[in-house]
Amino acid sequence: MRKIYIFDTTLRDGEQSPGVNLNTQEKVEIALQLEKLGVDRIEAGFPAASPGDLAAVNAVARAVKNATVVGLSRSREPDIDAVREALKGAQDPCIHLFLATSPIHRKHKLRMEKEQVLEAAEKAIRYAKQFFDKIEFSPEDAGRTELDFLCQVTEMAIRAGATVVNIPDTVGYMTPSEFGNIFKTLKEKVPGIERIQLSAHCHDDLGMATANALAAVENGADQVEGTINGIGERAGNTALEEVALALETRAAFYGAKTSLNLKEIAKTSRLVSKLTGMVVPGNKAIVGANAFAHESGIHQDGMLKEKTTYEIISPETIGLKESKLVMGKHSGRHAFREKLIDLGYEDLTEEQVNAAFGKFKDLADRKKTVSDEDIRALLEEKLALTPEVFALEQLVVSFDSHAVPTAKVRIRTAQGIVERQSEGNGSVDAIYQAIDSLTGEAVELDDYAIKSVTDGTDALGEVHVLLKQGDLSAHGRGVSTDILEASARAYVDALNRLLDKRQAPARSRRDNVTLI
Repeated sequence: MRKIYIFDTTLRDGEQSPGVNLNTQEKVEIALQLEKLGVDRIEAGFPAASPGDLAAVNAVARAVKNATVVGLSRSREPDIDAVREALKGAQDPCIHLFLATSPIHRKHKLRMEKEQVLEAAEKAIRYAKQFFDKIEFSPEDAGRTELDFLCQVTEMAIRAGATVVNIPDTVGYMTPSEFGNIFKTLKEKVPGIERIQLSAHCHDDLGMATANALAAVENGADQVEGTINGIGERAGNTALEEVALALETRAAFYGAKTSLNLKEIAKTSRLVSKLTGMVVPGNKAIVGANAFAHESGIHQDGMLKEKTTYEIISPETIGLKESKLVMGKHSGRHAFREKLIDLGYEDLTEEQVNAAFGKFKDLADRKKTVSDEDIRALLEEKLALTPEVFALEQLVVSFDSHAVPTAKVRIRTAQGIVERQSEGNGSVDAIYQAIDSLTGEAVELDDYAIKSVTDGTDALGEVHVLLKQGDLSAHGRGVSTDILEASARAYVDALNRLLDKRQAPARSRRDNVTLI
């Protein structure tokens, strides 16, 4: 199995993401985590950019012991000297030189001819060779460079003393077949190519960074460069976690693997996200919040029967504990039943499960994700044994700060559905006036309390009421994402409990007669 070296540029190319500015302490913290991850080479920064960047690269160089620390440099002697200074104290230093080679860069940025580019690059490599055993050279914008000229540049770099030649798709322009062909051609045509490592550095402007990097591996690349979470200039760089898991999962196809400690991936991703402030999208491959989450009922059913039906990677592989079955509107009865068992409701009857599932589906239509606490609240409301004399069918509330609130309530009774509209001092009062009118029950509201069951603006509201009727009293409870609906449900629940208490003596007398 061929080893693919991992060159991490989170601290350099990744830090170039707009809005990201890591201080020295943060760079060292990330570098040490990259070391735990098992990254082979860590590009710590661009020392010539500023005194602060030079100091940060030096701090990383002194902290890291088990990876090569790399400093970026233009093909200029002052830049090379800055890297020399920054990498003092490094266990295994390397300089990364670059010079643009594409026609558009030669004409508009460098204003140089091909021969001048070759001469400047060779001079820089030979100067750096006096101070560094390890030299990586990048012909910037190699993807848009003429292939025959790229072969010339690579041959020159080998001759001058480079140990790695990196092929950057600087603007994310390449397709996998085109980019792979560059490596194939270099391997076939450049004398001495076997003496160096070929590296791939891809950007994601067209969404093909990972695919291009893997195409390079297929065609002989020895190293892949990228960042954690795929951060970087514009649309970002190759996401290293994606490359590592693609090679791990499809090892038989690629015949190559990294030596990363894959269990550190999730932790590294979280650290980089936290310190850079760049949130990882939920649907991001490997490290997104939804990467191991399943909501579709069909998928959940398959996962419960055999995980490999819908997961080609185990979450434990990257250091996570387990997959998540997200309870939402697409979840099926099988997943809901398993969630109930997981929450400790394993003794429910089929009728109780069906009733709770119906309530769950109603809630899921109004709320993106239904939490465990939501489900517990629904169950505690739905599993009550009180006979349902009255059931809330519909509630319409009209509120205007300059008018009297009104509420139209529809309730199902044993005789059928009845409806009434009432006014009140507030929306809740209007609802309760309408319910009293519909049921004909004379009750007193002794207590009313509301609290949030879960977090967020779409959280479930839980309302508790205490109703009194003569010497009897009963608590009622209602749960909904709308507190007015929860208030109505709580009131109707309390009425049902009052009626049940009122009828209890008569039931007891009937039971006694039967027993005799």
